[in-house]
Amino acid sequence: MTNQSPSFFKRRWKLILNILTIIALLGLVYAIRDQLAQTLRDLARVQLWVLLLMIPAQLLNYHSQTMVYQHLFRIVGNNLPYKFLYRTSLELNFINHVFPSGGVSGVSYFGVRMRSGEQISAAKATLVQVMKLALLILSFEILLVLGLVFLAVAGKANDFVIFVTGALSMGLVVSTVLFMYIIGTKRRINAFFIALTHLLNRIIRTIRPKHQEAINIEKAHKVFDDLHGNYLEFRKHYPELKRPFFWALMANATELATIYVVYIAFVELVNVGAVILAYAVANFAGLVSVLPGGVGVYEVLMTAVLAAGGVPAAISIPATVMYRVLSTLIQVPPGYYFYNKTLHEKRAPA
Repeated sequence: MTNQSPSFFKRRWKLILNILTIIALLGLVYAIRDQLAQTLRDLARVQLWVLLLMIPAQLLNYHSQTMVYQHLFRIVGNNLPYKFLYRTSLELNFINHVFPSGGVSGVSYFGVRMRSGEQISAAKATLVQVMKLALLILSFEILLVLGLVFLAVAGKANDFVIFVTGALSMGLVVSTVLFMYIIGTKRRINAFFIALTHLLNRIIRTIRPKHQEAINIEKAHKVFDDLHGNYLEFRKHYPELKRPFFWALMANATELATIYVVYIAFVELVNVGAVILAYAVANFAGLVSVLPGGVGVYEVLMTAVLAAGGVPAAISIPATVMYRVLSTLIQVPPGYYFYNKTLHEKRAPA
């Protein structure tokens, strides 16, 4: 029985992965079932033609993300096709929606997808993904400052709002600088990640005693050296980061525009600054949620921060719920279609 198990999983991995994906999708639908019902009731209150503007906003959002990837890969010497990267962005969004892992599932899938589709090393793909995240974070700092200005002009920049904005800004900058510091030299990157690898191996051995070394230290060394080498390439061409930085800013702006469209559909012109701040808090807190897409945590926090910014709950709750449901309905189906298609292609990632 034991000898047959590996071959069974090797033969049936696509089927197993499809089953797990469908279960995750059903879990997502179940998690947002109340929100779906509420959204259907609220549709009678809104201008439906305005909601249609969410579609071009999301298309522009994926275009911006694709351009970030394309420019980052060019810096490290790979000219990847736009169509391939756009499709991969859709697949990644699907993965991150249905598998609640704080984005870790997406990073792992991205590495496998790049290796199978374009023969990009896992270390290079991971660094590009991390650099994209860093650019999204740093560019969002600009929007946070603008948001605080909008709130101040409207007289809504109270102590709580200033504290939250300052804490977010500081946390984002410190985490980004810390990561850059760690991967800045071979000694630091090896010391940090080898220590992390030992810790993970220890945890795995505690759970599964028969596995002496789940993560091979020698292979880990090679990956970390590759990661450092690619980082040096970015640092050597740092002036070229201006273009991906611009597109990261556009990716953030188009996502915020998608949210604001829903408020316009409710015939409510709320303070843009409140929406920016609420979006930031809800997204970063939603990373630790155990439910798909941060369901529950996202809505509560966004509504609370909007209230602090002067947006009544009677407006923010239905608008937030509708944005979450409709953006999920817009993004998940095409992502699932391409993800499922990838699984059935010859060079699909295993």
